[in-house]
Amino acid sequence: MESDRQHRVTVEASRPGLRLDIFLREAFPAVSRGTFKRLIDQGHVRVNGKMVKATHAPRAGEVVEVEFPPARPTELTPLDLPLKILYEDTDLLVLNKPPGLVVHPASGEEDQTLVHALLHHCKGELSGIGGVERPGIVHRIDKDTSGCLVVAKNDLAHVALSDQFRNREVNKIYHAITCGRVVHDSGDIRAPLGRHPNHRMSRVVDEVDGREAWTTFRVMERMADASLVEVKIHTGRTHQIRVHMHHIGNPLAGDALYGKRQNARLRQETGLEIPRQMLHAHLIEFTHPRGGRLLSFRVPWPEDFEGVLEALRAR
Repeated sequence: MESDRQHRVTVEASRPGLRLDIFLREAFPAVSRGTFKRLIDQGHVRVNGKMVKATHAPRAGEVVEVEFPPARPTELTPLDLPLKILYEDTDLLVLNKPPGLVVHPASGEEDQTLVHALLHHCKGELSGIGGVERPGIVHRIDKDTSGCLVVAKNDLAHVALSDQFRNREVNKIYHAITCGRVVHDSGDIRAPLGRHPNHRMSRVVDEVDGREAWTTFRVMERMADASLVEVKIHTGRTHQIRVHMHHIGNPLAGDALYGKRQNARLRQETGLEIPRQMLHAHLIEFTHPRGGRLLSFRVPWPEDFEGVLEALRAR
């Protein structure tokens, strides 16, 4: 049954409180929960051959069949924005995303996004699996995070790459500048993450209802007021590095959402106005969806990251 648009997933274990739309969102990280709810309501999802509701609780051994219908035409206007392309072929692109560029349209950020630029560059060749709300986007990095980003140009690549992200087969290494001197030379952070109860856009460590989140880090350099840290993420939760580093007492320098108190102290002690959270997607490694060869890409720090680091070193 497997094809670009038809897929079969077997439920490995029953989980209390898990809905079908959430299960599919975890199985296909590039597709939103809202899209899966719509596909379920429209009859494009079956469990053991039967139509079910989005609230259905997947049970161990059940077979979930998903059919992605052809993408509807996008209403977004392609824009000729500069792209830093590290690699491109008929299946995918790897980009060096600059800080400040939003990846896909969202509330309050609907123009001048990476998706608008990709629509112009690829001229209709982007994957539209699951609809057109995020064409080609397999994973995301925050607006103010710089570095490596992979984009799918067709549905085969989209699903294959999503599988690699879901199965933790993608190696993702970040560099970060943190507030304060990180105490341990290296560490393993396993702290589940969930939505903040009062602030929808924020995430918190939630030991009761949170989803598994796993980060490891290694200190590369310590300065008087900050640390340069290499971070590897084994799961891909929203704001994972930002929340986990805040959790251990060393939030990212310049992070306006997490660690305001520590950043105020850093600003007071150094006099530095740090323009954004100092997080850079330094390296990404994955298997090409067609042919299976290993692809590896790394990009140097952008100017603002290096400038902040040099200023902190000077102290």
